Amino acid sequence: MDDAAVAEIGAGVCVLVGVAEGDGEAEALRLADKIAHLRVFENDRGKFDLSLLDKGGEALVVSQFTLIADTSKGNRPSFSHAAPPGRAKPLYEAFCDALEMEGVRVSRGVFGARMDVELVNDGPVTIVFDI
Repeated sequence: MDDAAVAEIGAGVCVLVGVAEGDGEAEALRLADKIAHLRVFENDRGKFDLSLLDKGGEALVVSQFTLIADTSKGNRPSFSHAAPPGRAKPLYEAFCDALEMEGVRVSRGVFGARMDVELVNDGPVTIVFDI
C-alpha cells in the first residue's frame, strides 16, 4: 500500500476488529450497539458518562485478525481460530454498517491490507470486547 491516507477521523474511537471462527452477524450487531452506547467519554466532572453518540464522535474501524492469536503454546502465535477472510470480511462490513445505522460516522481501513495506523490515545482508555 502506498503512503496515501485511506481513512481518518477526528475525536472518537479506533476499533480494531478481529473475527473468530464462531462469530456471526448477531455478534457484529451486538458489538456495534455496545460501542455506540458505551459511556467511555468524560463529562464536565471527569466521570465516564458520555457515549460516542453523546459526543458526536467518529469511529475508525480496522480489521485485525491478529487479535485472535492463540499464544498458549510455544513462541509463535497461532491464528487458527481466526475466521478465514471470506467469512470475516462480510462480518467486518456488517459491523461497520451496523455502527453507521446506530448514528456513528464510520471510516474504514482496507480489509486484509497491511496498514500503518496512527492514533492519539487520549486517556489512555483501551477496552477489550469479547462478544
